[in-house]
Amino acid sequence: MARDRVWDKAVQANSSLFDGPAVACAGMEWEGPHTLVLSWARVTYKHYALRLVPGATSLPSLFVNVVQPTDDGCLLAARMSASTAAPGRWQLPGGSVEPPTDHDVLDEAVLRRHAARELAEETGLDTAPEDLTLWAVTRGEHRSIGLTFLAPRQPTSVLRQRFAALMAGERALGCEPELDRIALVRSPDELAALVGPHVDYLEPVVRRYTEALLHRDA
Repeated sequence: MARDRVWDKAVQANSSLFDGPAVACAGMEWEGPHTLVLSWARVTYKHYALRLVPGATSLPSLFVNVVQPTDDGCLLAARMSASTAAPGRWQLPGGSVEPPTDHDVLDEAVLRRHAARELAEETGLDTAPEDLTLWAVTRGEHRSIGLTFLAPRQPTSVLRQRFAALMAGERALGCEPELDRIALVRSPDELAALVGPHVDYLEPVVRRYTEALLHRDA
């Protein structure tokens, strides 16, 4: 099968890849002016290898991420480590949505908890799920759907200390952290100066946040 051949080749190139469970977006529609309904399907990461098979189609991926501001007007951007599927790529803390257990719903509360867990695992910031606010929905490469949550502001020193402690702890256990660097940016221009590929949603999210901040402070 062409999908399996593409996946096997990717695993040979990066042995850290694994075919774990994931959620794909099977549909999206508005119910009224303020309610967006997403339908979903259980897949594994191998499903997305179809993107590289000529003529094949795949469902869009569904992921969550977190806008983490600082108390001095910056946003946290993070770089994927060499062991990930996108080494060197700048993005927000977050990850693919995992399927709930059997018969459980996948609603905003579950997604909020997933976003909080991703933030803690990748940056060391332990933020309560109820303190995250659904802030944006993005649609990007391969029609992927991203649910972006806004976290409370944190002092810059806290962000750097928590991330450094997380990196030290992971490496002490012989593990490669999922993120190998963070940067704090104030504008799309500062974001553009970060060397390496950027995920497609990052610049629009940074632009929206900084413009909203300027409007609020005007």
